[in-house]
Amino acid sequence: MSEQPRRARTSGKPYRRPKKDPVRILAFEALRAVDERDAYANLVLPPLLRKAREKDDFDARDAALATELVYGTLRRQGTYDAILASCVDRPLGEVDPPVLDVLSLGAHQLLGTRIPTHAAVSATVELARVVLGDGRAKFVNAVLRKVAQHDLDGWLERVAPPYDEDPEDHLAVVHSHPRWVVSALWDSLGGGRDGVEELLRADNERPEVTLVARPGRATPEELLDEDAAEQGRWSPYAVRLTEGGEPGAITAVRDGRAGVQDEGSQLVAIALANAPLDGPDRRWLDGCAGPGGKAALLGALAAERGALLVASEKQTHRAGLVAKALDGNPGPYQVIAADGTRPAWRPGSFDRVLVDVPCTGLGALRRRPEARWRRRPQDLEGFAPLQRGLLRTAVESVRIGGVVGYATCSPHLAETRAVVADVLKQHPDTELVDARPLLPGVPDLGDGPDVQLWPHLHGTDAMYLALIRRTG
Repeated sequence: MSEQPRRARTSGKPYRRPKKDPVRILAFEALRAVDERDAYANLVLPPLLRKAREKDDFDARDAALATELVYGTLRRQGTYDAILASCVDRPLGEVDPPVLDVLSLGAHQLLGTRIPTHAAVSATVELARVVLGDGRAKFVNAVLRKVAQHDLDGWLERVAPPYDEDPEDHLAVVHSHPRWVVSALWDSLGGGRDGVEELLRADNERPEVTLVARPGRATPEELLDEDAAEQGRWSPYAVRLTEGGEPGAITAVRDGRAGVQDEGSQLVAIALANAPLDGPDRRWLDGCAGPGGKAALLGALAAERGALLVASEKQTHRAGLVAKALDGNPGPYQVIAADGTRPAWRPGSFDRVLVDVPCTGLGALRRRPEARWRRRPQDLEGFAPLQRGLLRTAVESVRIGGVVGYATCSPHLAETRAVVADVLKQHPDTELVDARPLLPGVPDLGDGPDVQLWPHLHGTDAMYLALIRRTG
């Protein structure tokens, strides 16, 4: 017979074992993976949910709550840190990370959900007893009772600096973004306070799941037969799952005839495919093809014209993902593992070239909320040479009269217009093509000729696209 804890024996009360809550334990495990292994929640959470669903006591409502707890906590982490810092008697950096994860989960339940206060505190304390032990659970209980003294608006009045004194820091705390990201987004967006606040709010909203019906392989009408499915806003191949769901359960997705792809990503591929050319249209290149979403759409569009798509990806395992995405493409294609800055093809070999370059990912914070806390301003310096090198190679790889599409899932000016301007200076035999007419029906595309999409204006990731024609 196991010995009871000493404090239980001396208190005169029988020791009560903590109640195990599968939903909150799963959410905690996901947050620990994000924190300890720099994992992404959108990669960690699905296998955890699949494993949990195999148990009879974990249903769709449990999965929905676990998902909300994980993503909600990550999106509001900066705000919750500011609040927790005022409730803890030591610097927040001195709190053990697992304890801080439990506190953040509790703060989100108290301030970001409709879970009653008593239930939020008691459930989080029970979680702490299971994953941290009884001693640290008392600390969690004390802190969360302080958090529960005010609602979110009340806390923001206490912990956010006044807007008039420090606009960027105010927005950073209120909307849970690092200050440097707020500044960068504001610079890219331009305008006043209303616009940037709408953008920051949109970054904290759960995005819809968007599917792409790959031409020649599936139709939007087929996907619209799914429950709670609606036509996309801008792409003719897009279908939105307005109530979420499991895309892998859809036959066309499972067969590779359709895929999960943000509508902004679809628009980039479609715009390049429809850009006017001088001369033949037989050979296309995706110079940064992994993991394969854009390559699959480009391959299908190329097949409609009898064109060959070459999909190049530097990392071998990602090239394998590209090959899987293109498997069954109705037209000719080739997948190669090659460095896009050291091309395995001759200059001027292609009629159309797309390079969706590696970047900070600041345009996809809705989908990867933890990225905002991992990125640093110095990361821009690390990406800059690669982005310029890939675009230079793309320009040199297209024939005279051909078109290059430079795309990135970041609105940061250092990753968009600055890169394009530098490369065009080095290649005076190029010109920018107005991309706006190639996104028909899409509003608020700015002055051009390049295009910046926005979550709050277009419901897409913040994709950037510049189209460049080789003139001589």
